[in-house]
Amino acid sequence: MTNQCQLAGQTFTLDRYPPEQKNRSLQAWDSADELLLSHALPFLQQTATSVLLLNDQFGALACALAVYKPVQLTDSYISELATRHNFNQNQLDLSVLTQINSLAPLPAATLVLLKLPNNHSYLRYQLRQLKQQLAPNSTILASAKAKDITPNLLAIFQQELGPTSASLTVKKCRLITTTIDPALPSPTTPQFPIRWKSEDDQQLMVNHANVFSREQLDQGARFLLQHIPVCAPEQRVIDLGCGNGVLGLAMLERQPQIKLVFADESYMAVDSARLTLTANRPDLLPQAEFSVDDCLSQQAAESADFIICNPPFHQQNAITDHIAWQMFTDARRVLKKHGRLRIVANRHLAYSEKLARLFGGCIHVASNAKFTILEAIKRN
Repeated sequence: MTNQCQLAGQTFTLDRYPPEQKNRSLQAWDSADELLLSHALPFLQQTATSVLLLNDQFGALACALAVYKPVQLTDSYISELATRHNFNQNQLDLSVLTQINSLAPLPAATLVLLKLPNNHSYLRYQLRQLKQQLAPNSTILASAKAKDITPNLLAIFQQELGPTSASLTVKKCRLITTTIDPALPSPTTPQFPIRWKSEDDQQLMVNHANVFSREQLDQGARFLLQHIPVCAPEQRVIDLGCGNGVLGLAMLERQPQIKLVFADESYMAVDSARLTLTANRPDLLPQAEFSVDDCLSQQAAESADFIICNPPFHQQNAITDHIAWQMFTDARRVLKKHGRLRIVANRHLAYSEKLARLFGGCIHVASNAKFTILEAIKRN
C-alpha cells in the first residue's frame, strides 16, 4: 500500500510511526481527515483564525494545515512522534506546529477539528474542556466513520456543547458541526479523573478519561494479578503499558524493595498510575519512576531485570499485533541477561510463537478459558 496521499490539494507522504516499525497495510490517514479538511479550508481561507486539532493520530491534519500554524493536542506520545516524523519527511517547518498533551489546558482557538476518539468518556472530557475554555463563537467540526455517528453520539455533542448537526455520508464518513451554547448547563456525570475501589476493596484505582478499563479491572489484568512474579530486592521492574498502574502497584505492595517503572504511551495512563500509587502507597513513590514512552524506546539496553505486560492488540479501530511485537522486541533489548518478560494475552493470539522467535522459547505460567500467561527469559 502506498504511503502517498492527496490532502487539501497537496501531495504528502504519511507513515505511521516509528519508521522501523512501519506497517504498510495500515494507512496514516483516512476519509474522515479528507472530509474535515474539505470543510475547514474554505473557513480558513476566508477568516483569520487559530486552529486546534484534537486526536490527529498520525499528523495528517497538521501536515495539511501547516501554513495555518496549528496546535495539536493528543494523549498519545506515539501520535506526537508520528506527526514530527511526517513533518520532517514532507519538508515542513516544525516550528509552525505547537504540540500539547491531553493533560494541558486548551489554548484559545476559533476553529476546532476533532477526530472522534474511541471511547465516549474521553469525548465528553474533551467537549467539556472546549465549552469551558473556548469562546461561544468558536466553530467545532468533528468527523468519523458514518457507522460510528449514532444518535447517542450526536446527543453527547448536544448535551455538552449545544446545537449539533451531521452531514450526509461521504466516502463512508460523516461530518458533525456544532456551536457552543454558553447557557447550556453541563450534565452531572462524573468528573475525571475518577476513583473506584478494586473488587476486594483493597486498592483505590484512579483513572483519567482516556485510560482503558475505566471503572473495573479488565479480565486479563485480573488474571495476571493472581500470578504476580517474585523479584529480588533492588531489582528494576517495568510495568509496560501500565494503564492505571494496577499491576505495578501490586508488585510494589508485595515487594516494596524493588524499583518499578510505570511506562505507557498515553499521558493520561502514566498520570493515572502516578495518582493510583499516590492514593494507595505514597510511601512507595521514591521506588517508582513514571515514563511516557514509545514502548521502551527511552530505556537503556540491559537495564531491567523483569518486565510485566498486558499488551494491547488494537490501535484505535485497527486490529493489529505490531504494538505487541514492538513491546516484545523492546523488552528483549532492555532486559539484562537472564531477565524475564511475563505477559498475559487472549489465548487465540498465539504470542508464544512471537516470544519463541525472539527469546528462543517461552514458559507457560497459567491459563484459563480466555487468557494465557507466558514468560520468556533472555538467554544471551
